[in-house]
Amino acid sequence: MARRKRQAYAAGGAEDDVNLTPMLDVVFILLIFFIVTAQFIKEPGVAIIRPEVNNKADAKPLAILIAIDSNSDIYIDKKLVPEEEVSFTLKQMREDNPRGEIVVQADVDSDAETLVGLMETINQLDGATVINISAQRD
Repeated sequence: MARRKRQAYAAGGAEDDVNLTPMLDVVFILLIFFIVTAQFIKEPGVAIIRPEVNNKADAKPLAILIAIDSNSDIYIDKKLVPEEEVSFTLKQMREDNPRGEIVVQADVDSDAETLVGLMETINQLDGATVINISAQRD
């Protein structure tokens, strides 16, 4: 009689277990979907104090971000880039992101000569490229 109870209890326990494998598969598929479709915010890699302006427009999130710090050093993709290598670096970034807008974040204390030189370099690469200058929001 004790054997029958053990067999009945063991048989009933196997049927009561919930199979979580399909649920885990769905959770992992959703996680992969959100990771692939997420758009991450790019940052210049240096602290920039942007000037205030009256005419502001938002740029698309998939932009090529260039920063000029207070020492007039140029940073592209969080890396310090000498002025001589800016055109080469931009050509490489254009291959990866051909439709991305160029956004320049220039510090208030940076030299205007550096900004103008950068804009001329961008214009030489592609004269039809719109150069967006980042400004501080109110």
